[in-house]
Amino acid sequence: MRISSSDEPWSPTPGTTFKLLMSARLCAALWSVVSDCDETYNYWEPAHFLNYGKGFQTWEYSPAYAIRSYAYILLHVLPMKLCALLLGENTILVFYMTRCLLGVLCALSEMIFYRGVCERFGSNIGRLTLILLLFSAGMFTSSAAFLPSSFSMYLTMVAFGCWFSGKPHMSIISIAASAIIGWPFAAALGIPIAVDVLIVKKQFVYFVKWSTISLILFLVPSVLIDMHYYGKIVIAPLNIVLYNVISGHGPELYGVEPLSYYIINGFLNFNFAYLLALGSLPFLLLTSWFLKSKTSSVLQLVMSLSPLYIWILIFFTRPHKEERFLFPIYPFIALAAATVLDSLQRLLDLLQQGQKKATHYTEHTNWVTAGFSLIFAALCFSRIIAVYQGYHAPLDIYVELHRVAADPKIHTLAPDKPANVCVGKEWYRFPSSFFLPNRNWHLQFLKSEFQGLLPKPYESGSDATRLIPSHMNDMNREEPSRYVDVKRCHYLIDRDTEDWTALEPRYSASKDWTVVKQVPFLDASRSHRVFRAFFIPFLSTDHCTFTSYSLLKTTRSKKHSKQRS
Repeated sequence: MRISSSDEPWSPTPGTTFKLLMSARLCAALWSVVSDCDETYNYWEPAHFLNYGKGFQTWEYSPAYAIRSYAYILLHVLPMKLCALLLGENTILVFYMTRCLLGVLCALSEMIFYRGVCERFGSNIGRLTLILLLFSAGMFTSSAAFLPSSFSMYLTMVAFGCWFSGKPHMSIISIAASAIIGWPFAAALGIPIAVDVLIVKKQFVYFVKWSTISLILFLVPSVLIDMHYYGKIVIAPLNIVLYNVISGHGPELYGVEPLSYYIINGFLNFNFAYLLALGSLPFLLLTSWFLKSKTSSVLQLVMSLSPLYIWILIFFTRPHKEERFLFPIYPFIALAAATVLDSLQRLLDLLQQGQKKATHYTEHTNWVTAGFSLIFAALCFSRIIAVYQGYHAPLDIYVELHRVAADPKIHTLAPDKPANVCVGKEWYRFPSSFFLPNRNWHLQFLKSEFQGLLPKPYESGSDATRLIPSHMNDMNREEPSRYVDVKRCHYLIDRDTEDWTALEPRYSASKDWTVVKQVPFLDASRSHRVFRAFFIPFLSTDHCTFTSYSLLKTTRSKKHSKQRS
């Protein structure tokens, strides 16, 4: 599939590529929503605790189970502390600066991947891959997320970029870091690299050498860090694999989805490029035969695209499905779709031979990729806008807490008196304790229709991470000790809905609460599937229903003061 460098079409330089990608990723850091409660409670909250001594703890961080590593958290805590020194006590700024840093790291990883693709497959596939990465709604969501799957996505791009560039030792190191510090299942993406080094090139000693170096570089420090925080020897990557594979219950406790979940989700994030990627391997094998490509080129192509199919085989067959599980293969979706588009250009050029003089195959076929890129980018922008308009309200409301805390006309409590911010059914949209004004503000849970296990605050003290918290389990059994009486709440954050129940009343209509601020929030159940998924000017507003996401303040204190007077 590779053509000679003298015939290469124009493509952006690595420097220009990085600037383009960084611009897009910084936008994602500032405007993307926190779409996964695991990101909040399993990563932002432990990071907040290590920074400020306060945060929520999930059962995964209980020493009784220890399936999460503090090594991954510490990689983010150190720059957070630096940001806090530079930016002061405003924790929201620390939150967004951390996301910006993640976005820059993602852009750097994408640039390495792009450069490797250009070297392995040529500039045309390289620039097509860049376009699909740059505008993808999926990359917008995943690039600045504080999640191991995003971390593994970064390092997988570095690994394959280095492999394409002839640096397999860096690939081995990157895959090892991804699996040990990030997400152990991401090691499966390194299978083609291992096959290339061990079987194709027969470099057994080389592979063992760099694998051993990687274990020393990442596993040893990770175990030492976790031993410090858990108070015992812990190999967190092994624990998470054992839990998911042989525990007997595993992640299915947290919900199961049909195969269509990943089909629909992939289309929302990559639209038509996702469809091209799913059918890329059989299509490319067929066109390679038709175009009489060299066997070596076909083998390279198969090995380069195989991570996509390895991941599909592993995760599409699992009952428990989540959007973040697809993050590590987002770069391969872009690469696979780019190779299909490139092959279509070659086929079209072959059909037109004789009608035009001999030129580079892209010169009179770029209209195909230009048209596809415009449709792809338009749909991705449409998706990004739809998600922002529909689901950004929680971030807006929690930012409002800082204004409320600084306004004595609204926040009448003494500065040193604890303020309780309560959530019921909206517990999973809490963006993190970084959005609470100060240490005297606390998030509290109200009983709702949800019947699973909620997190609980870490104990205080230097050995808090070593203590086995009470009322924890790994079976997602509800713990009533998590809930507080609504009378203890000073503020309440809730979403209005027509489907109210005794446990989930419409608080904003109650005389016990007054509205401080309301922001529109998409009511997905009462909105058209297409128009809620993609923003279409002048049409989406007519086919989508919005409800109110509310910050409420209790009126009980006023009633009590009147009674006393």
